[in-house]
Amino acid sequence: MVMSVFLSFIFPPPPSLFIKAMSVVSLTSLAYTGLSEARGKHLNYSKFWNANSHQSITKIKLSSRTGMLFLYTPAFLAALTSFVLFPYHDFRTLLLKSALALHFFKRIFEVLVVHQFSGGMILDSAIPISLSYFLSTASMIYAQHVSQDISEPPVDLKYPGILLFLIGIGGNFYHHYLLSKLRGKGDKEYRIPKGGLFDLVICPHYLFEIIDFLGISFISQTLYAFSFTLGTIFYLMGRSYATRRWYLSKFENFPEDVKALIPYLF
Repeated sequence: MVMSVFLSFIFPPPPSLFIKAMSVVSLTSLAYTGLSEARGKHLNYSKFWNANSHQSITKIKLSSRTGMLFLYTPAFLAALTSFVLFPYHDFRTLLLKSALALHFFKRIFEVLVVHQFSGGMILDSAIPISLSYFLSTASMIYAQHVSQDISEPPVDLKYPGILLFLIGIGGNFYHHYLLSKLRGKGDKEYRIPKGGLFDLVICPHYLFEIIDFLGISFISQTLYAFSFTLGTIFYLMGRSYATRRWYLSKFENFPEDVKALIPYLF
């Protein structure tokens, strides 16, 4: 019963061992990484750039700007290249390619223009994150491409998906902008963020990123897209939980009623 309801919202999985394997790998690896974040074993970027750095193999430090560009540029290029590699597409596939390209273009724009950086990034963390973004983007587009000749799901979610995507990408950008205004030029001190949903959760930019990827998975309606989005939710839950714990340890006056990710709940 549950499976039949679920199948009314997705394309039947195509006969591709690669897509089936990537669906499992993306979900389990992201969920495991989120659990590791909650347990205190962090990917070394942002506030946690030097956490557990003694465990790093190479210990090569990148500047935050260089590291962030390294994270997002391969995925952006993968999305752009898909317009050349798969020039014949239906409307849903065109929407998916455009949403992914816009998502990573926004991230690169923020790195170059919006964000105020401090700290750095450890190469050992930058490589798997960049590879994850690149592979997930390529896999999502490929899964959509091979699903074009399969019957559409009974329930069409692509238009609600467009709305969710726009809300997510807009809300994520707005809260990144608020974060950038916490510091003046050359100021590297952390402060408790205010404004927007920061009065309710410490990571509203993560919340809107989840909404962004929910929109993308609604546009796609493939098993891989939903698997990747579910894995992303687990990862951002773990990362936001660790971030709230970090703020509690750093600021004595941190408001206890501010949650990690979901207002009033988590």
